[in-house]
Amino acid sequence: MSRYTYSLKRSAFFVRTISLYLPSVLLGTRLTSPDFSKLFSEIPVLRGERIEIKSLTSADAPALKEMTDDREVYRYLPAFLFEKKYPDVNTVIERLYDECIEESLILGVFLDGEFCGLAEFYGCRADDKKISVGSRFMRRYWGRGIASETLELMLGYLFSRTDIKLVAASTMVDNKASEAVLRKNGFTLASAEAEDWGFEQPVLTHIWIKNISRVRN
Repeated sequence: MSRYTYSLKRSAFFVRTISLYLPSVLLGTRLTSPDFSKLFSEIPVLRGERIEIKSLTSADAPALKEMTDDREVYRYLPAFLFEKKYPDVNTVIERLYDECIEESLILGVFLDGEFCGLAEFYGCRADDKKISVGSRFMRRYWGRGIASETLELMLGYLFSRTDIKLVAASTMVDNKASEAVLRKNGFTLASAEAEDWGFEQPVLTHIWIKNISRVRN
């Protein structure tokens, strides 16, 4: 796996050097969504130092159910995430790469072959060269650096395999753990907004951005 080191200004006061690992990539199922097909000709398999990001199969259903049943995992997440749409997680997995792919690409994150969470590319605007990213993990894998490594692999893929210029992410203002992961990976806080996350009232969120086009220049 190749490694590319670059510097990105994170504020007006200092510059942080970030190591961006460019993942080894395999290609699988072909995509049909117009915007996603411009970025991903097929569903990728991303391999990092410890983890692998790839499509889910029926074998991952028990672990996915364990995660979706854990309210603490979804404490700071939207109510409308696709893996919560159907009571049966087998139905979720069956529809991830046809129904869901119209709006987002959700992949499984695996540590030593074991499912530990989900990585998501969504809000793709290929013509604007913009996309949003997100992730969530089983509670027993928290605090092990997996979220940061997952985001690093996702950014590495977007940098090395697409022409995306702007990557965005949203967090609840109280989600300090995700905020730390985003800052570590070079995201800058752009704004605070009230967003519709599927609850009775709008949720105050932080919008984070990372301009990866500057890395290529």
